[in-house]
Amino acid sequence: MLINGNWTENWQPVQAKDEQGRFIRQTSSFRNWITPDGQAGPTGIGGFKAEKNRYHLYVALICPWASRTLMARQLKGLQDTIDITVVNPQLGNQGWQFGGFDGAENDPINHAQFAHQLYTKTDPNFTGRATVPVLWDKKTNTIINNESADILRMLNTAFAELVPNEVDLFPKELADDIDALNLTIYDNLNNGVYKAGFATTQVAYEEAYQQVFDTLDMLEARLSDGRDYLFGEQLTETDIRLFVTLVRFDAAYHGLFKCNRNLIKDMSSLYAYMLRILALEGISETVSIKHIKAGYYSIKALNPNGIVPVGPYSI
Repeated sequence: MLINGNWTENWQPVQAKDEQGRFIRQTSSFRNWITPDGQAGPTGIGGFKAEKNRYHLYVALICPWASRTLMARQLKGLQDTIDITVVNPQLGNQGWQFGGFDGAENDPINHAQFAHQLYTKTDPNFTGRATVPVLWDKKTNTIINNESADILRMLNTAFAELVPNEVDLFPKELADDIDALNLTIYDNLNNGVYKAGFATTQVAYEEAYQQVFDTLDMLEARLSDGRDYLFGEQLTETDIRLFVTLVRFDAAYHGLFKCNRNLIKDMSSLYAYMLRILALEGISETVSIKHIKAGYYSIKALNPNGIVPVGPYSI
């Protein structure tokens, strides 16, 4: 991580833990928003107006949080408005790095070697972890936001006047229900698989494991009535949040993270739902099983010999 702008130790997956050995995730550091008129959003400061080709997304195809933003970019038709750079999926001693892997790219904006250099370019005295996604402003040469939930929501509305689009991922009439289900899915499933995988006590692991499968069972039952999406026939941001975990589950979380009661393929409604979202235009471009396996199985704390399983080949 970075301490006062200096890289101080090799990358470690466990950010913090409580007295019971539960994994605790770091909160995001940069929380500014792009808005249609450049005024401040729900958090942070203003000055970031929606403009074509002003902003850049740094992402990892292994990362479910970064993939949320990639999915929103595709669904909102922003491919020609916000460009992207995909980092190397294999986490090295200095965290995310650029290039050196099939499908990974060099940094065309800042010519950085490691993602943490984006953080120190923004704040030379930054202390914390250098995560993706990173939403970068090419005009002011700074990180705008590194919180995927914020970026997902801002992409839904910020560019509406520049790039009209009928998709609404956060309809007002569903706002309260979306926020409530988001919280359950995040705590028990999105982050729950990490709490299971990075638990340092048996009690913490079993607690997280139970939450993961209780939530999957609840979602399987919810979708069993034949609805297309979690709230019926309308795709929302909650579907994006769920999909990014489901699509990684069988390839990584089932084995490496010990969430092994069953595969998603064994849950007929959830599996069909996952494939339905994957089939939406542009979404398959945000998913790389090769990057997912290479990335997760590069975590030395969980897989010290770095052996990547041969299967699965596809979803």
